[in-house]
Amino acid sequence: MAIELKVPTVGESITEVQIGEWLKAEGDSVTHDEIIVKIETDKVTVDFTAPSDGVLSRILVKKGQTAAVGDVIGFIEEGAAAPAKPKAPEAPAAQPALPEPPPAKAAAAAPPAPQEERPKSVRPTIPPQGFARVMPSARRALKERGLTPDDVEATGPGGRVLKEDVDRLKEKPAARPAAPATADRAEEIVPMSPFRKRIAERLVQSQQTAALLTTFNEVDMGPVMELRKTHQDAFLEKYGIKLGFMSFFVKSAIEALKLIPSVNGEIRGNDVVYKNYFDIGVAVGGGKGLAVPVIRNAERLSFAEVEQAIADFGKRAKDNKLELHELQGGTFTISNGGIYGSMMSTPIVNPPQSGILGLHAIQDRPMAVKGQVVIRPMMYVALTYDHRLVDGREAVTFLKRIKQCMEEPARILLEV
Repeated sequence: MAIELKVPTVGESITEVQIGEWLKAEGDSVTHDEIIVKIETDKVTVDFTAPSDGVLSRILVKKGQTAAVGDVIGFIEEGAAAPAKPKAPEAPAAQPALPEPPPAKAAAAAPPAPQEERPKSVRPTIPPQGFARVMPSARRALKERGLTPDDVEATGPGGRVLKEDVDRLKEKPAARPAAPATADRAEEIVPMSPFRKRIAERLVQSQQTAALLTTFNEVDMGPVMELRKTHQDAFLEKYGIKLGFMSFFVKSAIEALKLIPSVNGEIRGNDVVYKNYFDIGVAVGGGKGLAVPVIRNAERLSFAEVEQAIADFGKRAKDNKLELHELQGGTFTISNGGIYGSMMSTPIVNPPQSGILGLHAIQDRPMAVKGQVVIRPMMYVALTYDHRLVDGREAVTFLKRIKQCMEEPARILLEV
């Protein structure tokens, strides 16, 4: 019995997915709960597993094409087995030599084989290629998009191309005349992934709906670096993870958000929502691009717990193993472009949030300290905020609080 492989529900707001890599080919045997295809959404990659044992009899939606939730993307023939590969014939066992028979006096002439009467050849009527097997509505759709029947996988009776087959290629770029290309000027056109499309939509939404401004300050990282150097070995031995800079910035951001609650709020219709909890999004590099998993109730976590959460997010982001719920929500975001060498940037707010803290590379610079010019490890920090909710004075005060907590880490413990 053929079992339909339907796109599962992967999130409340997700209605369309992109088919990733098929790990099985048509005709391959599959077992129950074996991963057979990757399904990509705008947030995560989901493993699609076989609902039963059998054979993957047909693939309807290929890698890179899109499908809606509930669409059939293939079939499994339940209980069937893949055809076994033919075994090589075994060499016959050696037989004892027999004495050669005496030569025959005369070889009897074999009677000629009877000849079969061949039917008269009939020339088949061959319809024009790509015409008779294409339904009229599909032919019009192909013409509109500049495609040929060979570009479409036919699923109709007798191998006919249906309009639905053409519609299934809606994400495929329309054909365009090929320009002469040399080896050093070749072009490759690939569909934009749902993840990248979602990032583009969110960035444009942020720019179009919010009044974004960015303010800057600089932080002397020397005190935190000395604190890490002093306690790194004991911290690593006790918690099994290194003490990094991000836990200090997360804790400093929470202190600043307590001081300036509007940066932790959002505009919802005609209302302002002030949140008394701190879900901090931390941007991490992943296999599909930059992802922003959220540390829930970060104010309740220790430095070690924050470092462990960030390390776990980073590892699973590289393997595309982040869960959908880990990427949703968030009241404030921290983005560290410094790990890539960025000296200065203006990060974009992730709506509906009202602020994002941008961190940058640490660089030794000459600074005036108590009337003396000394070399200090300095970092520029940036706060991009929604001016509809956050005033300039509040944004500057927010960054000053970040600076105070990082240059005097004891303030975080004492909450002063």
